[in-house]
Amino acid sequence: MIDDRDRFPETAAHDLALDCLAAGIRAARPDRVVPDRLVLEGSRLLIDGAETVDLAAFDRVLVLGGGNAASQVARELERLLGDRVDGGVVVTDDAVDCERVRVLPGDHPTPSERGVESAREVLSAAASADADTLVLGVITGGGSALMPAPAEGVAGVAGVTLADLRETTASLLASGAAIGEINAVRKHLSDLKGGRLAAAAAPATVRCLVLSDVVGDDLSTIASGPFVPDETTFSDALSVLDRYDLSVPNAVRERLERGAAGEISETPSAGDPAFDRVRTHVLANGLTAMRAAAGVAREAGHEPLLVSSRIRGESRDAAVTAAAMAEEALATGNPVAPPAVFLSGGETTVTVEGDGTGGPNQEFALAAALELDVEPVDRDRVVVGAVDTDGVDGATDAAGAVLGPDAVADAERRAAGRAALADNDAYPVLDAVGALIETGPTGTNVNDLRVVVVTEAGAAGADRSRK
Repeated sequence: MIDDRDRFPETAAHDLALDCLAAGIRAARPDRVVPDRLVLEGSRLLIDGAETVDLAAFDRVLVLGGGNAASQVARELERLLGDRVDGGVVVTDDAVDCERVRVLPGDHPTPSERGVESAREVLSAAASADADTLVLGVITGGGSALMPAPAEGVAGVAGVTLADLRETTASLLASGAAIGEINAVRKHLSDLKGGRLAAAAAPATVRCLVLSDVVGDDLSTIASGPFVPDETTFSDALSVLDRYDLSVPNAVRERLERGAAGEISETPSAGDPAFDRVRTHVLANGLTAMRAAAGVAREAGHEPLLVSSRIRGESRDAAVTAAAMAEEALATGNPVAPPAVFLSGGETTVTVEGDGTGGPNQEFALAAALELDVEPVDRDRVVVGAVDTDGVDGATDAAGAVLGPDAVADAERRAAGRAALADNDAYPVLDAVGALIETGPTGTNVNDLRVVVVTEAGAAGADRSRK
């Protein structure tokens, strides 16, 4: 999962940080999650210990949805259900072969033409469902970009083009807007998001299986909520554009304004008949990854502290808090005494003011390493790591980074690091010190996972020959 460890410093703190991050990613993979949360007994499917669905009551079982891990979930459903799966369509940027479910391509984080075509196939398959169909909805992180489905023109209002969506998405991502705000806009520019996929599938029975990449598991935000009610409105979407003073294509603003004026139907909200036969189950989330990482820390003799799975805000601000916790542990033994591991998840953001290369996790790791104020003798006792669990941090080939304060201790590197943060250019600095983590596509997405390792004084270096 995390290859080429020899390029990282051979210290106990580095190796434990990498072990924790790898364990967190593995725990959220569909090949772990689906067998753990779904059980088949005869024709009865037990979902998450909370609900039983009798497959024999349906003429067809379809698998529909999208996201970074969608094809992996679909493959596990096929392994579990066998020929009870009659077909389906999922869209992903990390494809694995399925026998019965069509796996179609899309792109993330910027929507693409092939994603548009694939999303239309999902909508078409949903429209073929009837009252005797069971739809197993597969929704994972990344679904918003992978299934764009630009809104077609209605009632004299021009449709939205892919170019319009891409420009709007890029502006939103660079603005520092929270994911809920971003998706409020995207829902109202799409024929699939904001509950519209559920409306297309009605009157089928839908059981939506979710891998959450959203703070607090807000179902309407994960992949922009294709199968759940949408409580945001066209007016809310307009407010986001105004709040961040965003310039968007004319077709986008016109659609939102005409919708706010009541000239276009709103996305379906709670109480809409489209959701009468829809239920949703979250199979994995950021806490899943954090708990697995905690288990690895505990096995290594370190006290794990699960800080929060809901960290949000600017990456650099979160980094200052993480550094302060490590400093406090070293100085006073609070909130836990070393050896300890602080774990957190969620989704931090970056307000882009420069034109460099990087991502939220890279900025977090670099900022924390620069912020850490520890004695020279203790520098190899502290390591900070952060990854996006889907393997892609920002628009880069890195999942994140891991490093300690010793990597940026000399004046030249500190100056380079500060300049890089000012220009949102963490990637080359982290690359230069050998701190980038490259996983490739991981087969999952439960958002960010961050780890701060504080070893005890005099801890021995790692012996990788035994790993």
